[in-house]
Amino acid sequence: MSETTVNVRYMVDDVEATVEWYTKHLGFSLLSNHAPAFADVRRGALRLLLSGPLSSAGRPMPDGERPSPGGWNRIHLIVDDLAVEVERLRAAGVRFRNDVVTGPGGSQILLIDPSGNIVELFQPAAR
Repeated sequence: MSETTVNVRYMVDDVEATVEWYTKHLGFSLLSNHAPAFADVRRGALRLLLSGPLSSAGRPMPDGERPSPGGWNRIHLIVDDLAVEVERLRAAGVRFRNDVVTGPGGSQILLIDPSGNIVELFQPAAR
């Protein structure tokens, strides 16, 4: 296993729309596209596997339940200026799950991708 790449799989409803969203709004680059089943995108050391309903990861479990998008697990992207990113993304029509929340470690906001998966943008507190 590579020590330099982190792989995360997201179940998605529409592979093409999700690829466009991550590449257009969050600076990911396309690695491969096998839509409508699967694509993968990269940002730094993160490789995001986007698996649609027709992918092998989308096959039903033995009990009949189908893997689906959504939930609260999420990728966590660090940004230099959260306010600038929020303004840019709001202007582009990106959906947000909440408003900026600030705590002792920094500030964060949650975005919603086209399939309902959560992405967290985080700006660490100044040290």
